Amino acid sequence: MGMWVGRGRKARRCYGFDEIALVPGAITVNPNEVNTSWEMGNKKYKVPILAAAMDGVVDVGFAIEMSRLGGIAILNLDGVQTRYENPDEILKKIANANPLEATKLVQSLYVKPVKEKLIKKRIQEIKSKKATAAVSTVPQNAERFGEIAQEAGADVFVVQSTVISVHHVSTEYKVIDLKKFIKSMDMPVILGNCVTYNVALELMETNPSAILVGIGPGAACTTRGVLGIGVPQVTATSDVAQARDFHYKKRGVYIPIITDGGMDSGGDICKAFASGADAVMVGSAFARAKEAPGRGYHWGMATPHANLPRGTRIHVGTTGTLEEILLGPARLDDGSQNLVGALMTSMGNIGARDIREMQLTEIIIAPSIKTEGKLMQRVQRVGMGK
Repeated sequence: MGMWVGRGRKARRCYGFDEIALVPGAITVNPNEVNTSWEMGNKKYKVPILAAAMDGVVDVGFAIEMSRLGGIAILNLDGVQTRYENPDEILKKIANANPLEATKLVQSLYVKPVKEKLIKKRIQEIKSKKATAAVSTVPQNAERFGEIAQEAGADVFVVQSTVISVHHVSTEYKVIDLKKFIKSMDMPVILGNCVTYNVALELMETNPSAILVGIGPGAACTTRGVLGIGVPQVTATSDVAQARDFHYKKRGVYIPIITDGGMDSGGDICKAFASGADAVMVGSAFARAKEAPGRGYHWGMATPHANLPRGTRIHVGTTGTLEEILLGPARLDDGSQNLVGALMTSMGNIGARDIREMQLTEIIIAPSIKTEGKLMQRVQRVGMGK
């Protein structure tokens, strides 16, 4: 399998969202009658779109509103919300920074250590409104922060790094035993990120509640440029979905996969589900919400890295409320609003009554899907030509 890229060296052709299209089904379904819900940790969620654990996207208020609307927003325990008593002042500084100085400023602001009392405080602030409290941290902090989060009453815990593996090697710090850690937690634990079949299978043997799929596709992420690693999201999702299905046949346990990043429109989200996702996680789409703490700015989770930033601050603007972006009504013509409505309509046209059926959608290679017949939109910079 694959094509020759040099003498004695083959490479596999992989695909991203812009290179494929979904084929309508032989039957159609009333979009209002499709079921978009998904399950994780024996709990059902109405909205299968999660807000990423990024400081420009999620704060306490955003998490509460996302929960009210039926979804999950992940709070970053390694970010400004747990480093500063008043994170809003810090977020304002980042939003007002000169583009040439933004990364340097972010690096300096993230030097201040995380305060464990703020981890507990932020979780309790979310729980006080009877909202879902989902939090995220890197593997090195998982055991310490996990204990605090559990005591504070968190509902979901995410262990997330650029690339996660069961067999991490380090002599500088203690390596977390993922299986032991997950067993010690009284809440669902999500692991990420991965992009390959074999790694996904190994991660699933540790019994997580879900797996995050995606390395470097985010709008504010520069990992692919800085490190040269990553797999386009359609191929990555399809490969990990195959691992999920094999694990289910082998163990009888279904572990949902969450495609994380690379989706900037309703169409991309629909393609992620057709590729095999059970849910998706997005950042820049929600950074545009009035409720987002970034004030129209968005930056990658690895932007603050002291020695090798793998993210940047980008301006996405503020285009509407979280409810408009998630559930509509859409006031823009570019597919960036009413994301759930787009998914429901796509499912109806494909003939999928639920997410599992959406995963069986016929996919075709179609590199002209976004450009065919769209010359006037591109010239006038409207719709798909923006």
